Amino acid sequence: MNIGLVAHDAKKKLMQNFCIAYRGILSKHELYATETTGMLVESVTNLSIHKFLAGHLGGMQQLGSQIEHNNIDLLIFFRDPLTPRSHEPNVNDIVKLCDMYNIPIATNIATAEALILALDRGDLDWREMYQ
Repeated sequence: MNIGLVAHDAKKKLMQNFCIAYRGILSKHELYATETTGMLVESVTNLSIHKFLAGHLGGMQQLGSQIEHNNIDLLIFFRDPLTPRSHEPNVNDIVKLCDMYNIPIATNIATAEALILALDRGDLDWREMYQ
């Protein structure tokens, strides 16, 4: 399955730690990320990640296009709801696309862990029907 990874600046360390913890599961799938998040995760996990542009430079639009073309099966977007910055990607647009195209999305660590464990159990295999 194709997994998208995005994190606001204040949540990038959390994304790195999440990917370290679930490296075994993530390594079985294709990973896609905005540029900075992808580089940071790669640096600590040695996972291979397809990187889009930085979120504020068009990476979120690239990710959105992949969602619209049914090329993302699961999205983990660690957002910082307390201190949004103007250069950080707007989560609302991506959430809307995920809702439209039935893409499971996690915006916090609790939901991300539930989804990644469900993925490992095979609970998200229904996504293959959309391929």
